[in-house]
Amino acid sequence: MSVAAANPEAFPPKLMGEIRARFRHVDRCPVTKRSRIFFENGGGSLKLTDALEAAADVEGMPDQEGRDNDASRYLSALLNTGREDLHLLFGSRGAGQVISGETGTRLLYRLVRSVALAEPPGPVISCTLEHPASLDSAKQWAANTNREWIEVPFDPKTGTVDAANYAAAVTPDTRIATVIHTSQLTGYTVDLPAISAAVRAVSRDCFIIVDGIQHAPHGRMDVTDYGVDAYVFSPYKAYSRLSLGFAWINDRITKVPHEHMLGRPDDVWELGSRDPGFYAAQSKVIDYICWIGGHYTNAADRRALIEAGAGAMERHEAALIQLLLFGEEGLTGLANFDGVTLVGPPTLAGREGIVSFNLGGLRGPELVRLFAERDIRVHARISDGYSGHILAALSIPDCLRVSMCHYNTTDEVRTFLRALREIADAL
Repeated sequence: MSVAAANPEAFPPKLMGEIRARFRHVDRCPVTKRSRIFFENGGGSLKLTDALEAAADVEGMPDQEGRDNDASRYLSALLNTGREDLHLLFGSRGAGQVISGETGTRLLYRLVRSVALAEPPGPVISCTLEHPASLDSAKQWAANTNREWIEVPFDPKTGTVDAANYAAAVTPDTRIATVIHTSQLTGYTVDLPAISAAVRAVSRDCFIIVDGIQHAPHGRMDVTDYGVDAYVFSPYKAYSRLSLGFAWINDRITKVPHEHMLGRPDDVWELGSRDPGFYAAQSKVIDYICWIGGHYTNAADRRALIEAGAGAMERHEAALIQLLLFGEEGLTGLANFDGVTLVGPPTLAGREGIVSFNLGGLRGPELVRLFAERDIRVHARISDGYSGHILAALSIPDCLRVSMCHYNTTDEVRTFLRALREIADAL
């Protein structure tokens, strides 16, 4: 069990209020202007005001980096600071490099494609728990390079995949393994160090590429401890802007032949001018995590503050999930709610921000509508290109997903459970 799951702890009321004040549209729909509870963070998080304003300040500038003027040097400094901050966020200890791309999905496709085109013959393995960002890229580039694609099943009872599943699928000549850190449907994490060790025990030189998009807003990252080669996340799911992805890549990936401008060094992965506004926004996100960390540690080191802040966020989310699953006196939680069938076991261990379930007699999309009538925003996972393969493995047609983040409150969870009781009683 994780430290957070073993020690759930909601933020003190004063800090909770200060946290919520830093986000846009925290309790009101920006379109209808109606009050609402936002439990759809899995589709995209609330945005930090500081991050949006930092980006806007830069976007109006006509200047480019690489010129001999003060504005250009200022923009270069923003980019360099952003990359340094991202190394701290990834937990890379300065190793490898940080790159950006159009989206997290685009980066995953590019990484898988580059390795598949460069490596000798050999299989690609992926798990059916994955988002199409990594799963489909692995399937497509296995086919495009005449490789066998091998499926790694996950356990429907636990909602996750373990090292033994990967160990059973990997072969000595496996070239690429894709892994998702946290499922966008079941909400469960995987043990990355154990999976990496299992893969490398059979195929030492296999490239391990991780989709960390769903994990990034819910927990700390420690890429050098994972034993992986690449790790990707999308800022729009972690308090910042849409249409961007960040990746950490190690020296092995850096040396893989890839598209790059021929007049630049072979180890450069960035294509074209980088938007300093994206990096300025990301630095503000990291400032924010450090600010939370400052309430829990006296350390001045920025990485230590990130770890303290992320740890506090994890414990708060664990408190929200604990209340959602198990309720409290006078309020029934999902684990004991008549007619509710949970996706995965009724436990905090391994969960990050998401609880998915079904309510007998109602389909997921209908539940979304009924909660919307009560000003609660949730989402249904249906059998489409994003979730169909996972739902099929779970043997269900759809489910309701409640996705929370550290700026949600225990009172919002209580309101949700009361609304569920009202819906269930009306059936």
